[in-house]
Amino acid sequence: MTNMPRTDAPGFVRHLPLIAILVAAVLGAVTLRDQLSFQALAENREALLAFRDANYAATALGFVAAYVAIVAFSLPGATVATLAGGFLFGLFPGVLYNVTGATIGAVLIFLAARWGLGERLSARLDAGEGRIKRLREGLRENELSVLFLIRLVPAVPFFVANLLPALVGVGLGRFAFTTFFGIMPGALVYTWVGAGLGGVFARGETPDLGIIFEPQVLGPLLGLAALAALPMVLRLFRRKEA
Repeated sequence: MTNMPRTDAPGFVRHLPLIAILVAAVLGAVTLRDQLSFQALAENREALLAFRDANYAATALGFVAAYVAIVAFSLPGATVATLAGGFLFGLFPGVLYNVTGATIGAVLIFLAARWGLGERLSARLDAGEGRIKRLREGLRENELSVLFLIRLVPAVPFFVANLLPALVGVGLGRFAFTTFFGIMPGALVYTWVGAGLGGVFARGETPDLGIIFEPQVLGPLLGLAALAALPMVLRLFRRKEA
């Protein structure tokens, strides 16, 4: 009887969380797009409000858990979920529920990526020479600034901002801290829009989701991004002077 070839079970198991996320993301994009839409929120708003009034604690916990699942498995509907947080719970504590759910979901993606790929890739970067080594050292020196920047600049996709830190060896504590506070300004804007959905529904309209790119909103966000980048700029000038 011949021996069957052995498989790298530990390696396969290590990649299971990432595989599960990818499979769920594909299935969610195909099957849940209509269920996690603004139209679905509009059609079920009365039932959601009634359930919230009768079961506030369960609604809040269920909402945060659903938000975690949406972010962790990269399902469609994160923006609609943020609007729903404002619609159901108001600007506060709605923004707190939104940011908490998004941060926990982001941490789960971060851990899955670091467990499956990040530790090996980070070790390779540490062992690298030349430009790769300088890039890694520069990131470590400006880690907080870079992490805040990728959260504050709307052009960086949320999923990418969750993966990259894990792949270059960012610490979990710094990742969670910068995610929670870095997404707060944007979440505040969309939660505020969600808090006014009652009037939008009454008029039969849809909310202006491009509001974050309006000058009066984008300007302060870019100002915060510039503030986050300031330590990097100061270090660069100090090096040139030295």
